[in-house]
Amino acid sequence: MQNQMPKGTFDILPYGAEEEWQSSDLWQFVEMTLRKIACDYGYREIRTPMYEMTGLFDRGIGETSDIVTKEMFTFQDKGGRSITLRPEGTAAVMRSFVEHNLANLGAVHKFFYTGPMFRYERPQSGRYRQHHQFGIEAIGNGTPEQDAEVIDLLMEFYHRLGLKHLKVHLNTVGDLESRTRFRNALLDYLRPYLAELSAESKIRFEKNPLRILDSKDPKDKEIVKGAPSILHSLTAAAKSHFDAVCRCLEALKIPYLVDDKIVRGLDYYNKTVFEVMAGDLGAQNTIGAGGRYDGLIAMLGGPDLPSVGWATGLERVMQVMKAQKVSVPLPCRPKVYFIPMGDEAMEPCLELATKCRHHGIGADIELSGRKMQAAIQNALRAEIPFCAIIGSNELSQRKLQLKNLQTREQREIPFDALLKELSHV
Repeated sequence: MQNQMPKGTFDILPYGAEEEWQSSDLWQFVEMTLRKIACDYGYREIRTPMYEMTGLFDRGIGETSDIVTKEMFTFQDKGGRSITLRPEGTAAVMRSFVEHNLANLGAVHKFFYTGPMFRYERPQSGRYRQHHQFGIEAIGNGTPEQDAEVIDLLMEFYHRLGLKHLKVHLNTVGDLESRTRFRNALLDYLRPYLAELSAESKIRFEKNPLRILDSKDPKDKEIVKGAPSILHSLTAAAKSHFDAVCRCLEALKIPYLVDDKIVRGLDYYNKTVFEVMAGDLGAQNTIGAGGRYDGLIAMLGGPDLPSVGWATGLERVMQVMKAQKVSVPLPCRPKVYFIPMGDEAMEPCLELATKCRHHGIGADIELSGRKMQAAIQNALRAEIPFCAIIGSNELSQRKLQLKNLQTREQREIPFDALLKELSHV
């Protein structure tokens, strides 16, 4: 085929999808679930453009992060401005928050977003150049309880989708003083290994050594196994915050594992960081992650407000659902399929189908003039439970044949009794 979708992308189809998780029925179920849980926890939707000025991500995400150094889709527009397709949601949400002066409208703000993100990386299972995220941002509250709430929201989202066997990996990257202490300790540890580090980690050694802990290079990963723990460099305030988060999670009965190697891939994090891992995705087993980023809004020119949030990749979530054989509710389908037998029956079928639709009863109609068996096959493929057949005899009596396509039972129903009949089946 001459025109094909770009590498690292995929279509979401109503039927005929190559993979179960690419079915639009599943996507609609997941999206309805995420919107409901966001509402239950008091979060309201925010939508930002799919592209932003490149400087937003250089500054907000950090110049040493993998996203900025390797993965951004960046181009010049016709005005010579550097534009980047958004690689993540937080920086764009914070830009919007600052630009529209939303801090003037209240002390606490809770947002959620969902939509496509773009990263130029090697496509593999669970990782795509266009992928979709559901994320939340809680602004204005710096308490450990707020951290625990967002982690609970994420885990409850997974629970409502039916996911099992998930693990919360929890860490803290402390406050600025904690990170300064840890940076010095980490440099002292890594210095003897400098020649053995990957080329990328050698650059990070000078610019941001904490990023080395996030390296995917096998030799780097082996070296950092013996690195000092940031938990030994925490200030009293940072330790108190982290201990309180742990107590809150225990009170909420959320199992967690303290993992002192988690630093997250974005430079804006401080204090609490976490990842949720599933055992059904192989190497790419992180399905959701986030943490606290108290200085980000001020860095982008806004007020100095504490913030915490997370994002979860929807493709990975659905792949776990598939791997765990999670059952989902039946998708929304029309209830009745009208089949006109002859031209004279077309208009009455159209009128009755429209009447059903206007009364909240899903209806479709065979408009192509196919014979009855072909039309019934169309209804079966569309998973519609009933068909309403109208021919010349039915027209003369103002009645139709209502056929249950599962049981094959067929009954004669007057036109004016159809709405009542369908509302009870």
